[in-house]
Formats: sequence, C-alpha cells, structure tokens
Amino acid sequence: MNGMRLRALLWLTLAVVLAIAAAVQFAGPLPLQSNLLALLPPTERNPVAEHAVSRLAEAAGDRAIFLIGRPKADTLELGKAARDFGAQLRASEVFRSVVDEIPPFDPQQLARFYFPYRFNLLGDGDRAASSDLVERLQRKLYTPFQFGPGYPLADDPFGFGDAWLAGLPLKTLRLETQDGLLVARSGGNVWAMVSAVLPGSAYDGSIQTRVAAAVAGAEARLKQDFPGLEVLRTGTVFYAGAARQSAEREVDFIGAGSLLGMLLLLYLVFRSLRPLGLGLLSVGFGVAAAATVTVAVHGELHLITLVFGASLIGEAIDYAVQYFAAHLGAGNGWEPMAGLRRIAPGLLTALATSLLSYAALMLAPFPALSQIALFALVGLSAACASVFLLLPWLLKAPGKRDPEAAVALPRRFLVGWKKHVGRRACLTAAAALLALSAPGWSRLASNDDVRILISRPPALVAQEEKIRELTGFGNSSQFFLVEGKTPEEVLHNEERLLEKLAPLAGDDDKSVLSGYLGVSMFVPSANRQAHNRQRWERSVFADERRLRELLSDASLRDELAERMIEDFANSNSRVLSVDDWFQSPLSTPFRHLWLGKVAGNGAGQFAAIVQPQGIRDVGRLAELSGALDGVTFVDKAGSVSRLFQEYRQWGIVWLLGALVLIYGVLCLRYGPAQAAFMLLPTALALAVVLGAFGYMATPLTLFNLMGFMLVVGVGVNYAIFLREGGVNAAATLAGVLLSAGTTLLSFGLLAFSSMPALSSFGLTLLLGICVAVLLAPMVLSFAPEASR
Repeated sequence: MNGMRLRALLWLTLAVVLAIAAAVQFAGPLPLQSNLLALLPPTERNPVAEHAVSRLAEAAGDRAIFLIGRPKADTLELGKAARDFGAQLRASEVFRSVVDEIPPFDPQQLARFYFPYRFNLLGDGDRAASSDLVERLQRKLYTPFQFGPGYPLADDPFGFGDAWLAGLPLKTLRLETQDGLLVARSGGNVWAMVSAVLPGSAYDGSIQTRVAAAVAGAEARLKQDFPGLEVLRTGTVFYAGAARQSAEREVDFIGAGSLLGMLLLLYLVFRSLRPLGLGLLSVGFGVAAAATVTVAVHGELHLITLVFGASLIGEAIDYAVQYFAAHLGAGNGWEPMAGLRRIAPGLLTALATSLLSYAALMLAPFPALSQIALFALVGLSAACASVFLLLPWLLKAPGKRDPEAAVALPRRFLVGWKKHVGRRACLTAAAALLALSAPGWSRLASNDDVRILISRPPALVAQEEKIRELTGFGNSSQFFLVEGKTPEEVLHNEERLLEKLAPLAGDDDKSVLSGYLGVSMFVPSANRQAHNRQRWERSVFADERRLRELLSDASLRDELAERMIEDFANSNSRVLSVDDWFQSPLSTPFRHLWLGKVAGNGAGQFAAIVQPQGIRDVGRLAELSGALDGVTFVDKAGSVSRLFQEYRQWGIVWLLGALVLIYGVLCLRYGPAQAAFMLLPTALALAVVLGAFGYMATPLTLFNLMGFMLVVGVGVNYAIFLREGGVNAAATLAGVLLSAGTTLLSFGLLAFSSMPALSSFGLTLLLGICVAVLLAPMVLSFAPEASR
C-alpha cells in the first residue's frame, strides 16, 4: 500500500503543479489563434518576402469594408443611409475610426506638390518620343477645359507637367466621389462605401464579438429606416470571427459527442459509475496538461489544435480502459499492482508506438501540425501516467460484476476465432483485401490547394467577390518584391520591372494583367529624374532664343520665358525622394507599397512592393521576375500549395519510416517474425483506406497522410493489447473493442468538421481505425501456441 500511496501522492503533486501552471497560463483571455498565416509555414526563401506578406496582411486585416445599395436606389436616399450607417458604427465605439464621407479633394494639391520637381518629371510617352513644342503649346493654348489636376499656362506652357499628372495611377479602383461619398457604379446601380478601422487585431476574440454586435445593430437599424437596402461586407475580422464560432461549435459537438458516447460505452461494458469517473479524471488530466504545455511552448493555441484536442479524448482513455478491462477480468482475485504489472508491457509498447506516430507529425513544416503533435504527445503521456500513478490507489476493491457474464460474448468470439480462423485463412483474407483495393489505388488523385486548410462561409465569400467586382480591389497575396541596397537601387529595379509589365497589361482577355501599382510611378529614381532633366534641357532649354520666340509668338509675356529659364537653372540640385513623398498626405493610400529598410539577405537592405492587378496568368509573372535582378514574385498561396505537394509526395517516405520505427519497437518485445505479423492488420488497413479513397474519388492530401501516421500508431495498439491478453483473456478483447469505440467516436467525428483539413484527417482515421480493429484478431492466429 505504501508504494501505491507514494504513486498517488506523486500524481497529486503533478496535478497541483499543473493547476498552478494552468492558472498562470490562462489567467487572461484564452490565447486562441485564428490567423491563417500563423498556421502556415515560412514558404519564401527570402525572409523579406515573408515580412512583405505579413505587412500586406496587416494593412488589409485591420479594416472592414461595407457597400450599401440596391438596384435603382435613389442617390439622396443612399447618401443618407450610408451616413446613418456610419454614424451607428461610430456610436458603438468599437472602431478606431469610421469613414462614411471623404473630405473635398483639391486636385491642385497634387499639382502643387510636384511643381518644385517638374523639370525632373516626364510621362512615359514624353520620355519615349520627341516632342513638337509648337504643337504642344498650341494644344495647351486652345484646350478650353482641363479635367483633373494640372498647371496653368504660365507654369506649364508645353503641357509636360499635365501629362505627368495625368499618368499617375490615382484611379486604380472603380470608385469615384459623389456628394461627399465614395461610390461604385455597376449597370446603372450605385453603391456607397463605408470603411472602418479596427482598434486592434482582427484575430482578437473580444474585438470579433464587439464588431459583430455593432455591425448587426447598424444593419438592423438601416433595414428598419431604409427597407430594401442591401449591405455587403468584407474584412478579415468577419472571416476570423466565423472561424472561431465554427471551431467553438465543433469543440462542443466533438467534445460532448465523444465524451457522452465514451461514458455510455464504459457504463454498458462495466455497469459501474466508478470507471466513468476515473476515466474522466485520467482524460481530464491529460487534456489539461496538453493545453498548458502547448500554450507554454507556443504562446497560443490554434483553432485547429483546439478542435483536435476535443477529439483526443477517445484515444487518451484507451490506457485507462485496458486497466478497467483487467479489473473486470480478474473478478474477486483483483490486486491493483499485480493487474498493473500484467498490462504494463502492452500499455508502454502501445504508448511508444502512438508517440512515434505523433512525433512524425512534428517533422511536417506546419506550425499547426507541430502544435497538434505536441498536444497529443503530452496529453497521451499524462493520461497514461495517470493509469500508473493514480488508478491503482483508487481502484483497490474487486469488481462486483460477474466477469464470466461480462465477457461471455467476447469469449465466444475468441473461441470461434481459434477454432475456425488459422494462418492460411488470414493470409487468404489479406490477399483478397489487397486484390479488392488495388483498382482503387490507380484512381487516386491529389489536392494540394492551400484552401483545404480553411472553410470560408459561402455568404461571406459571395459578398467579398461582389465587393471586389464593384470596387476593383485586388488580391494582396500575389505581388512583386523589389529589393536593393539603397532606396535608389530599389526604385531603379522597380522601373525595370514596370517596363516589362507595361506591354503585358490591358483590359482584353489576352493580357497577362489589367494593371499594376508601384512607388516609382509616383517617385522616379534619381537616375531617371536626371535623364528626364536632360530631356527637358535638349527639348526646351537648349535653344533659349527659340524658346523666347515660341512663347512670344503665342502672345505670352516675355518674362515667362525668363522665369522658366531661371527656374530650370535653380532646380538643378533638386531631386524628388521617397521621403519627400511620404511627407505629403497624398501618399497615404500607397504607403504600404514601401517597406523601407528591412532585415533581409544583406545589411542595410531596402524593399518595396509592386502590386499587379487583374492577374490572368500567374506563371508569366513568375517567369518575368526570374529574369530580373532584385525582383521576386511572391505568391503565398501558391508557395504553400507547392509545399503541400512536396510534402505529400514525401509522405510515403515518412509513412515507411514510421512503420520501420514501430517495427523496431515491436521487435524488442516480440521478435522480428512476430513483429511483422503484429503490423499486418494495420498495413492492410492502410491499403484498404487508400483503395476506398480511389473508389470514392476522394483526393489525397497531406492531411490524409498525417492521418495515416496515426492509423499506424493507434491501429497497432489494438494488436498489442490482444496479443498481450491472449486468447483466454476475453476481457482484453472487450477492452480493445471499447477502446476502438471511443477512438472512433472522437476521431470519427472529425470527419464532419467544417475545416477541410480536419475533415480529411478525421475521415482517414475513421476508416483506418475501423479496418484496423476489425483485422486486429489476426495477430492471435499468428501468435505462438504458448502465448495463445
């Protein structure tokens, strides 16, 4: 008794330490992560590219966009509705700022900013072709009206400045101003835009809740005051909130479903409440330890890990179930430590195989899978430790149920198996299963799309697509990264890129893209400014007498020519820089394009972003960047998908490696020949599931292969338990069936997850474990006579 008491005290000490650690870890808000980027690995070889991806995600992630309208909406009514909607959002005090009206824009503000640098600037057309000054002057003189920003005749008699201003990419979106509103038009319909900036991260659960409540209230009020108006919305906060709610529902469904099913199965087999309570204690200790250690190591818990953790209940209780089965089979002869010693080799071997399988998950380069692996490693180890340390002390008394009656059905099954199923029958069945599965293998397809990681609500996706169509908002996950040792080198490299993109851009279907946006379109490199100035000098100021005559013939005052000549001379040392541009509020919508000084491949590295718009051929853009120094085409989704493909292709090697490791562990216990027979049911399960996927046209993903890893670890456990119990230990078979039932309940429910990755994972485990447990009795037919 002293030994059992010491074990129980050790468990109690560990539980107290765990409780203190958990209290510290979870004292504040639950560190639950719903950010997809946190789930993905660093796929770009260039660390600056990863920084750029994060920068763009942050720029887009802290905003919510709303469009308000309806077919044939009255403009005045629409304006009042948009302003009322914005006022409702503002009154909620949830957002840092809400913009429903834009201040009047003075086009001349733009002209005034560039005026001191006008002799360094030329539009693409003026730089490429020679200019007829007489024709340009006549056009400027006789153009009655000028739309947009421009210069008066006295400041820009030849229209070079007007041409530069007209070429600026200010209207990259399909938005325009009307009565102080920012509106989008489509087919005669008008939509008013309202935007809001979040007070913090879109992945903060409290912000998601408050934003959802504020938006719901504003929409309800809008529909009450303006019946028939429609509100479209998009933003990271809405997707993150939907993902969190979905995960919470699934945790409740999977956790409650597996727990209730597990308790029901325990009661049906053992007809006692004590195993229920002790099983819950063992599982609770394991899950609590797993969550605490995972947060301590990673600093957060991802949604996908949380949902997986709810499903771990069914596997974590397996060790306690085997102890309960031993207790049931012993009847009145029960002795706690003797029962533990009898099942200990099987429990430790089963734990080792499971840990090896989960450890293989840690080799995958995905943070979420590393979290899942750590969660499982700690949870299973802690649950198993509870069996060795605590259960002998709490389960001292013999069971009251007649063991013969409790295991009568499993005993009859084992007797029948021993009588009718021999080695030849098992080998024949194995050959038949392989023959049936083989045609399915040839039909297997794959899916490496990164979107299998998430499930985006169709309603939100439809609204986002409509907003993109109406406004012209592009995809921020695909862009060019331009680098250089100095800002000047960055601008020069970017100009070379834009020269290559220009002939590829257009509105027709044959064009590679519809447009692009970069800093050098607003701030030319110093080298280009110098060339532009030389062009000015050759075309305008090389012959000052001719310049005076041209302006005089146009009846312009003589001092105009003298002032131009003087201004040109005085501006010789004046160069427009990125810093100058940043000091102007006009740069605000485009500042995310300049990354500035970054920690990259070399010291003092600078970088910028060029955003392509309306991409129709990603491959051409990637090919283009490969031919330019300092330019990288970044496609985060494409990079992750390619990584998925690479690791899926390597998955067979991982799987074989896991089988070899587990075979090595089994050899230590059973010898080489018997270890091979112990692996046979699990190997057949893998073959059957692969064939089933082929027949069902279910594409194979990386997460299916991760599921196969666990099928190997968990499936072998059943063979181990049966072999350790022997043919005469019918209670062992009852425990195996109970363990399989609880595992199928928990992992099987993952197949119904809304997250495609978890669904694939769960379907693999559901089919694989089911086949593995049905074939597990094969090990009894191959066992030596002495152990039967």
